[in-house]
Amino acid sequence: METNNVSDNDHNRIWHIPISEISPNIEQPRKYFSHEDLEDLVLSIKKHGILQPVTVTEKTDGGYELIAGERRFRASQIVGLVSIPAIVRSATKQEKLELALIENIQRQDLNAIEEGFAYKRLIEEFNLTQQEVSEQVGKNRSTIANMIRLLDLPEEIQKALIDKKINAGKARALLSLKDEKEQMRVFRSMIGEEMTVRDVEMKVYGNTDKSRKGSVRRDPNVVAQEELLEERLGTKVVILEKGKKGTITIHYSSKDELKRLLQELT
Repeated sequence: METNNVSDNDHNRIWHIPISEISPNIEQPRKYFSHEDLEDLVLSIKKHGILQPVTVTEKTDGGYELIAGERRFRASQIVGLVSIPAIVRSATKQEKLELALIENIQRQDLNAIEEGFAYKRLIEEFNLTQQEVSEQVGKNRSTIANMIRLLDLPEEIQKALIDKKINAGKARALLSLKDEKEQMRVFRSMIGEEMTVRDVEMKVYGNTDKSRKGSVRRDPNVVAQEELLEERLGTKVVILEKGKKGTITIHYSSKDELKRLLQELT
C-alpha cells in the first residue's frame, strides 16, 4: 500500500492508507453522531465501498490525522476495512478546524450548538473576525453571529437544541429574554406544545414587556427595533425611550467582541 513520502505534487493523489495508522481529527467540531446515519453509511460501504476519499495530514511522529471524512472513517472501522482511500495534504491547526467545519456545514451534519462553538473557536483561537469567518466558511456574517449567540442560552436549552426538541429559530426567539429565569420559564412552557417560531416569538414578546422594564408595557415597535439590531450586530441590544429621546445599550462579552462591534459600526 502506498502511504509514505507524500510530496506536494501528490496533493490530489488518492492513497490507500491502513485505518490503524489514522487517528481522529482532534479539531473535529462535530461531537454527536447519529447511529442511524452511520448504519445507513455502513450498509452503503458494504455494498459500494468508499466512493469519496477522506482527507488526512501526516503527523510529525508518524501515522496520519484525519481532517475530513469522520463518518466515512467511523463506518469503515465498523465494516472492518483494513485500509481506506485518502488524500494526503498539509494543514495547520486552523485549516484542520476550517476544513472539518466546512465539510460538516455542506453536509448539514452539525447541530446548531456544535456549529456555534466551532465559529467561536475560529474567532477566539485564531483571532478572526466574524466577517473573516463568514468568508472562510461561506456563510453570512449575521448567521455566524446568531449561531454564536445560541451559546449564551442556558445549558438545558442548548441540550434541547442538540436533541432536536426545539429548532434554532425558536431558540433565537428565547434570546430576546434577557433574564435566564424567564428564558427557562418560556422554554419549559413550550416543550411538548406544537408551537411555530412565530408562536414562540409572540410568547416571548408578551414576557419582554414585563421582564425588560418591570410591569410597564413596552412599545412593540421598539421591541422589534431591538430585535433588528440584535440580528444585525449579533449581540444583546436594549433600547430605552424617554419621551422623544432615548438610549441604545449594546452589550459585549469580550474585548474581541468589542473590537468586532466597533468594526461593524464604523
